[in-house]
Amino acid sequence: MEIEVKNIEETKVAYVSVTGSYEQLPELFGEVVGYVMKDNLQVTEPPYGIYFNNPMEVPQEELKYEIGIAFIGDADGEDRVKIKNVPAHQAVSTIYKGPYGQAAQIYQALVEYTMKNGYEINGAVKEIYLNNPMEVDESELLTEVRFPVIKKS
Repeated sequence: MEIEVKNIEETKVAYVSVTGSYEQLPELFGEVVGYVMKDNLQVTEPPYGIYFNNPMEVPQEELKYEIGIAFIGDADGEDRVKIKNVPAHQAVSTIYKGPYGQAAQIYQALVEYTMKNGYEINGAVKEIYLNNPMEVDESELLTEVRFPVIKKS
């Protein structure tokens, strides 16, 4: 597994913030992707999920997460889909290959890399889904896993 610290440029995203079960994920991805397609926005990165708490520590109905997609263009959002700018930042990152539900197994390696290299994590984990589960076997799914970091002073 190759781990690196990346410089992430400022991006504009369409997103939905959710509290509740991960069973809603397919519908939420459809909602966000449908919004950017309907408004003919230029997508700059595959869809992502940011996960704010741990399903091993809180009940399903208390899970907090954000589903979104980065784009270029002008948009105001609608219904549950909101728009925001994500500032430029650094992130420790790696690519995981395999079923989505098992990507969390590499979180610890990212945390250890962060600590060993003089960084600290300053935000929630982001998973970027690089290919489509409708097009490849789950063993071939690629997920970029990122933690935002800052250099320790």
